[in-house]
Amino acid sequence: MGLEPIKNISGVEIGILGTHLGFLEALVPDQNGRLPRNQEGEFVLVEGARDLCQQSPVPIDAIQISAFGTTLPEESDSLITKLRELGLEPQLVMMVGGANPMNPDDEESALAQLLVNLSAAKRNGIKEINSTSIETWMEGTPPKDDDEFQQRVAQNIKLHLRAYHEAQLANSCVEHWNIEFLRPGEFQNFTSLEKVRPIIDGLNQSIGQTFFRILVDAAHCGDSGASMAENEAQIKEVAQAGQLGSFHCSVPTTRGCLTSDDGWVPSLLAACARTGKLHSVFVEIFRHDDEALAALRELDPHHGVDTTCGRSYTQLMIDGLIETARRLNNYKARGLI
Repeated sequence: MGLEPIKNISGVEIGILGTHLGFLEALVPDQNGRLPRNQEGEFVLVEGARDLCQQSPVPIDAIQISAFGTTLPEESDSLITKLRELGLEPQLVMMVGGANPMNPDDEESALAQLLVNLSAAKRNGIKEINSTSIETWMEGTPPKDDDEFQQRVAQNIKLHLRAYHEAQLANSCVEHWNIEFLRPGEFQNFTSLEKVRPIIDGLNQSIGQTFFRILVDAAHCGDSGASMAENEAQIKEVAQAGQLGSFHCSVPTTRGCLTSDDGWVPSLLAACARTGKLHSVFVEIFRHDDEALAALRELDPHHGVDTTCGRSYTQLMIDGLIETARRLNNYKARGLI
C-alpha cells in the first residue's frame, strides 16, 4: 500500500535537488561536456527525479539543477526539457570552477562560465537562477583585514554586474538571481548571512531593483558560527529588504537525513515563513560517501556520517519532502504563512 497523498496547502512551492544521486554519478559533465546517463541512455538526474515524483506523496513543484560552464548547450537544453516533461519547473544552480570570482585576473574566465549558464536560462525560459559564484569551493584564504574583504566584495559586485548586463538579464525571462554562501572551509570569506549581504546590497543598489537575492541554506547557516537567534534576525532583515530567495532544507555538517539537524531546519524555515516572503523550499541531501565530496569529509569527518538508518537516499528525500510539507501546512494552519 502506497502512502496517502499529502496536499500542499501552504502556497509555498516545494522542490528538490539531485545531490542525493551523487555529483559525479548524476550532475557533473564528462570531459566532452556530456551529462551522466544510465544504461538506457536516460539522464541519471531525470531518472532520479522521476522516481521521486512517482513515489513521493507530496507533489513536487520544482527542481534545482547543478549547472557547470563546461556542459554542452544541447545537453543542458535536453535535460531541462526532460525535467519539464515530469511536471517540474527547472532552476539552475550555477557553479564556477577553476577561476576565483574575487580575483580580477580571473574575471574573464569566471564571467565566461556564468554566461554559458545564463544563456541556457534565457534560451529555456527559466525564471529563477541560483549560484555559488562568489568564491571558489575549498580554495583560497580568509581576508587579512576589512580592507581586503571589501575589495573582494567589490570585485564580486563588478563580476556579477557584468554578467547581468552582458547576458541582458534586464526584462528577460529571468526574474531573480539567488546567491548562496557556503560554510567556513568550503568558502573562506562569504560564510554567513551577514557576510554575503554587502554583495547583494551593492548589486541591487547598482541596478535599482531587488533582482539579486540570498539563497538561505539551513546547513550553511548552522555551520556559519552564528547562533540560531542571530540567523533568525538576519533572515528577518534580509526579507524586509526584499532579498529573501529560496530556502534549502539541508542539515548542518552531515547534509543527511533531516532528523539529524538538531533543530536548525525547522527553526530557520519558520523564521522565513514568519516574514511573509517565503516562496519556495527545496529539500537537499548529500550522500555520506559521495566521491566528489571527499575533501569536505577531510575538512570535517562528521560530514561522512551515515544518517540513512538503512534507507535508500531516495527514501531519505521522500521522508524530507513529507516532513517539509507537514511543516508548511501547519505554518499555514497556525497563520505563520
